[in-house]
Amino acid sequence: MKRKFLLLILFFVSKSFSQTTYFPSEKWESKSPAEFGYNEKKINQAIDFVIENQNPGNKDLRVEILKGFSSEPYHSILGPTKKRGETNGLIIKDGYIIASWGDTKRVDMTFSVTKSYLSAVTGIAYDNKLIKSEEDYVSSYLWDKTFDGNKNSRISWEHLLNQSSDWHGNLFGINHWEDRPDINKSIDEWRTEPQKEPGAFYKYNDVRVNVLAYSLLQVFRESLPKILKKTIMDPIGASDSWRWYGYENSWVNMDGLMTQSVSGGGHNGGGIFINSEDHARFGLLYLNNGMWNDKRIISKDWIKKSITPSKTNPEYGYMWWINSEKGEDYATSDWKNVPTNVYYGAGFGGNYIVVIPDENMVVVGRWLGRGTIGTFIQMILDSK
Repeated sequence: MKRKFLLLILFFVSKSFSQTTYFPSEKWESKSPAEFGYNEKKINQAIDFVIENQNPGNKDLRVEILKGFSSEPYHSILGPTKKRGETNGLIIKDGYIIASWGDTKRVDMTFSVTKSYLSAVTGIAYDNKLIKSEEDYVSSYLWDKTFDGNKNSRISWEHLLNQSSDWHGNLFGINHWEDRPDINKSIDEWRTEPQKEPGAFYKYNDVRVNVLAYSLLQVFRESLPKILKKTIMDPIGASDSWRWYGYENSWVNMDGLMTQSVSGGGHNGGGIFINSEDHARFGLLYLNNGMWNDKRIISKDWIKKSITPSKTNPEYGYMWWINSEKGEDYATSDWKNVPTNVYYGAGFGGNYIVVIPDENMVVVGRWLGRGTIGTFIQMILDSK
């Protein structure tokens, strides 16, 4: 009995030791996959798979954006764009780089992965009591006309975060109904569609995400890129190469200074432009529940809220995707064999930050082909 008890203690001590996370300084240390029990040949096969199946689209992202959203009426590019590079990425285990491919220092657009950063900035406002509760109506924080109307006035921060607000209006010249409208309906139907109750219906919509960014600007009274830099990116040792943009017409007067309200993606241009190594640091912060070394950056409470499935979409939290078996397409997706506690940020063109808690692992992939990320993650996990 004593022998079994001793072995049990040794098992947990060993497991705890193996899960100890290294936090990189400016220079990021690497270790071989074999040091963590992964088959290096299989890891390389997984990387070969994503290289062979990388996004085949035009590297001129202005062209790709206009093509990708061509079904939207009046769609135009209002923010900066950038020609992209080849696929690249990293696999991080216990904080160490165990594999990488391509130019991981290259700065590129990241599209809707920006939303996960926006969620983190919302968490900073929450942790610092600038937002008292995610269930508060945003209209109680903003006195302008952004949330005028019976239903708009009852939209909470949580509704904006989990994309269930059904906010109606126009922001920076873009109507809410212009974003991903039902192609089976006419423009008159789009314009006159009745507004749903806040929190009753999930609809992925960048205009509403930008309403969140604008609302946070009003709360912080300072540009969100500055908030992100000083509260998150600098403390985790990110480079100075990343940028966060809005639109040419999204400048607002903030205490007498013209300040740009940033966008939550690259749908109309803008969003965060960043390299894969900075993405990996951000993912590592979330993997460690908001801690970096011994410093608390984001509260564990906020991290938990962010990756909790929402009532209107079990695959979506606070702007993080969740590999939920309750998801509509789970049974037929390439994610079906991946653990259900995996969560990820995802953006147009095949951009990902994937957090795998069971393996104490973060995977960053850029410009992956459609339908490859889940298979790639499974190949990595199967290499052990």
